[in-house]
Amino acid sequence: MTEYLSVSTLTKYLKTKFDRDPYLERVFLTGEISNFRRRPKHQYFAIKDEKSVIQATMWAGAFSKLNFDLEEGMKVNLVGRVQLYEPGGSYSIIIEKMMPDGIGALAVQLEQLKKKLTAEGLFNPDFKQAIPSFSRKIGVITSPSGAVIRDIITTVNRRFPMTEILLFPAKVQGNGAADEVASRIREANKRADLDVLIIGRGGGSIEDLWAFNEEIVVRAIFESRIPVISSVGHETDTTLADFVADRRAATPTAAAELATPNTKLDILQYLTNSETRLTSSMQRSVNQGQERLIRLQNSVIFRQPERLYDGYLQKLDQLTNTLTQRLQQHYQKNQQAQSLLTSRLTSLRLDQKISEANRQLERELASLKLNMTNFLAYQKTRAEKAYDSLSLIDPEKIIKRGFAIARTADQKVVKSTQDVKTGDQLSLEVSDGLINVEVKNG
Repeated sequence: MTEYLSVSTLTKYLKTKFDRDPYLERVFLTGEISNFRRRPKHQYFAIKDEKSVIQATMWAGAFSKLNFDLEEGMKVNLVGRVQLYEPGGSYSIIIEKMMPDGIGALAVQLEQLKKKLTAEGLFNPDFKQAIPSFSRKIGVITSPSGAVIRDIITTVNRRFPMTEILLFPAKVQGNGAADEVASRIREANKRADLDVLIIGRGGGSIEDLWAFNEEIVVRAIFESRIPVISSVGHETDTTLADFVADRRAATPTAAAELATPNTKLDILQYLTNSETRLTSSMQRSVNQGQERLIRLQNSVIFRQPERLYDGYLQKLDQLTNTLTQRLQQHYQKNQQAQSLLTSRLTSLRLDQKISEANRQLERELASLKLNMTNFLAYQKTRAEKAYDSLSLIDPEKIIKRGFAIARTADQKVVKSTQDVKTGDQLSLEVSDGLINVEVKNG
């Protein structure tokens, strides 16, 4: 009799086969990333080639160790193990390690970091600083034993020997190089006497120059308040430090030339030209002054100096006459206005009007006083009547006429026989004190 298996039994058997197969414990696979959407922790996507697709899972721990970002369509090489998922009956590969295929992991990492920093604006030309025309002190960040510092010293001494060079020794290759270069950049920026900063090293492979592609170095250059010249590698080598620096030099010698745009000879030539121009300008000024002096000496004013003030004396006489006439006219006009106002005031007879107003005021004051007296007497009579009326209902006066007020033990006034019962203790308030009584028939 044929024995039929359940689906779960068959799936469990296949899972056991998958788990025990030594060829599936460690699989080296190449393919393209497909259906990738970044998730908060574990990543689920697919690996495909021209003919097939396999589902892939990458746990958060392995994913966090990647030094590049996964992208749709990226070709990768990976190491993992194949497992079968029992509930769904599907198989997938659990990825343990992954690296880009083809152009290499460092190139992918470099391109992705370049895109990120470009989006943030770190390579924007608007943020680049100008290199000063004259540098009193130049800072150099490089290896103290390399040819870079020697080339820079030689070039600066040849072009502008008055400039001082300050070396910030740093490791420029290998583990820890990026941190050390960034630290030297920040250290240089704490000084106030540096005019420009050169960062350099010789040529090499992308691995050798990688410290200058690290994000920590790029951000340190961007944040530098001192203008930075990058001289990393040969002319064909390009790093992110070159993009973010204020200027890029193909060689250390070119970097030193950029840091000293004006040479000693340029300054001497400038001073010579300036001296020549100044001498010519002063000579022209002296000649013009002499010519003007001769013209003034020959002027009729120096031969007849009274002509200088003849015109002013005439103008002073004219102004004096004009002022005198205008003052007389103004005085006459004001005198006429005063006479007119005096006549108008006389015709108004203001003294009689004031006397009549005073008499009217006295009459109104007398009337006001009489009215106030009558009003006060009337109000006093009303107040006395109101006081008498209130006295009639004053409880104290009522008690003095022989009445009493009965109160219960809780000081409530007894208004009716319903308010008490036999045995209650009452207090009677009379004119000269209290009488305590007991209700006999309540």
